[in-house]
Amino acid sequence: MKENKTYLKGRGAQINTPNPYADLIYDQEPLNSSDTEHLNKTDYIPVVAKTIVNKVPSSDIPLGFSINPYQGCEHGCVYCYARNTHPYWGYSAGLDFERKILIKKEAPALLEKKLRSKNWVASPIMLSGNTDCYQPIEQELEITRKLLEVFWKYRHPVGIITKNALITRDLDILQDLAKHQLVKTVISVTSLNYELQRKLEPRTASIFKRLKTIRTLAAHNIPVQVMMAPVIPGLNEHEIFPLAKKVAECGASSIYYTLVRLNGDVATIFIDWLEKNYPDRAEKVLNKIKATHGGTLNDSRKGKRMSGEGRIAEIIRAQFKLANRKFFKEKSKIDYNLDLYEKFKNPQMKLF
Repeated sequence: MKENKTYLKGRGAQINTPNPYADLIYDQEPLNSSDTEHLNKTDYIPVVAKTIVNKVPSSDIPLGFSINPYQGCEHGCVYCYARNTHPYWGYSAGLDFERKILIKKEAPALLEKKLRSKNWVASPIMLSGNTDCYQPIEQELEITRKLLEVFWKYRHPVGIITKNALITRDLDILQDLAKHQLVKTVISVTSLNYELQRKLEPRTASIFKRLKTIRTLAAHNIPVQVMMAPVIPGLNEHEIFPLAKKVAECGASSIYYTLVRLNGDVATIFIDWLEKNYPDRAEKVLNKIKATHGGTLNDSRKGKRMSGEGRIAEIIRAQFKLANRKFFKEKSKIDYNLDLYEKFKNPQMKLF
């Protein structure tokens, strides 16, 4: 990558794409090198949420409900599909997505209200369905930990997907949940290549810390899977087998994947990032991505958008199928326990 004085280290996006819902138009590029300190500042903005449990209507995502205690994500993953939700809050999907973080401090109370509802029936709820529940500010606010305390209080099943080693802070609660088959964890791993990983996901835990996190969770009998997300043809698809082998050795029970798709503003942000970081292969990468999505970077087709189609997508799919057979064949599947929730739905029932 050529030296660029306005390249913001520690950020994924390098531009602010226009927000179609805003009256003001954002600058596409950082103004100049003297502005980088201002551009790198993260603002944490409290918002008042009325509900916290979201129904997930997509048939492509294997979960029914999710909770996102934070909107926007300081991890700064340049490819993140959740970027496209930030304009609804009045911000850009670009730099603003990773520097304007909306926090929902009342999330634990809202979850407890939901779990105490007479109409609620036990169904696994995923933490981080949109943005990472263990992003950096969680170290201070502990909203995710408080949510886990509520799940444990009501003996309700919960899933977690994260790129952050901070999850190991909550081993005590996770172990309690795991003993009763009430939790599954997923560590998202994109690459074993440290340099690529830091450019793609600048404020996430390093690959070394993520591998250690998998080992730690497995050693404490907490179910842990790995999601290679996303697979980006031309950048990391050659790592499927070595990555699968490595995470299996660390104790992961299985590996899954999603194929990169660049919907909406994510395409503009990713192309800008790619041209600045890998100008020699930018065209090749983009053409390979298009080849997996019917000739376009944008793919919203159900059943196709997460796994793609065509020869490249088929090769990737076959590699993961073989990797699971080769490295995870002796791993057993653990189902959520949905029976304990009703017994603890009303705290007074604990007296009987």
